[in-house]
Amino acid sequence: DEDNMTTLAGNLAYVSLLSLVPLVAVVFALFAAFPMFSDVSILLRHFIFANFLPATGDVIQRYIEQFVANSNKMTAVGACGLIVTALLLMYSIDSALNTIWRSKRARPKIYSFAVYWMILTLGPLLAGASLAISSYLLSLRWASDLNTVIDNVLRIFPLLLSWISFWLLYSIVPTIRVPNRDAIVGAFVAALLFEAGKKGFALYITMFPSYQLIYGVLAVIPILFVWVYWTWCIVLLGAEITVTLGEYRKLKQAAEQEEDDEP
Repeated sequence: DEDNMTTLAGNLAYVSLLSLVPLVAVVFALFAAFPMFSDVSILLRHFIFANFLPATGDVIQRYIEQFVANSNKMTAVGACGLIVTALLLMYSIDSALNTIWRSKRARPKIYSFAVYWMILTLGPLLAGASLAISSYLLSLRWASDLNTVIDNVLRIFPLLLSWISFWLLYSIVPTIRVPNRDAIVGAFVAALLFEAGKKGFALYITMFPSYQLIYGVLAVIPILFVWVYWTWCIVLLGAEITVTLGEYRKLKQAAEQEEDDEP
């Protein structure tokens, strides 16, 4: 494990848990700033916890919403601290992915901040817009003859959203140019593993409730940590696949060039 992928995943999981409440607070504050997304923000909360957290998402949702409600009472200095903590997660993701890509080139600080802020602002807004579209499709199913088509679209919507999210992550964050087709393939593999892992993890928790027997009401803590760690393993594995595709192509081209140069 030359890139120490499991160690990177552990670091990202730790930072993610520290940044989870600040990140959610910043995202929902952005939705509050746009009245047009007031209804969508509620749908987005349910969508995130239903599709990105396994089994115990409802319990985790209650705790996080309680923490976020408490964070709304903070002063301006505390709010700035929340934003800095959320940006810390962005920096950790940036550092981990560029380690996998073995990129030594550093972005200007201003540019890095702009990229992180764009992810924090445009990401939730795009998710809200896509969720609004899916809600519109859901309303059409009762008034059209396209019920089967719309049902199929809604069924694969979480997979498509994960695929697009991973593709953007692998395309934008590295400081070197990433071939688009490599990013698409790596993102698709990561999205499939994420959806399969989500269902498998939920099945494990349901069939083997050992965490709940041992930890009781605190079982949500190790479950959340294991799931976040597993998620980052999938994200970094998709990045490794993306890098490997590019390196394989370069080696193949070099071998073909050597064959052409031989007399």
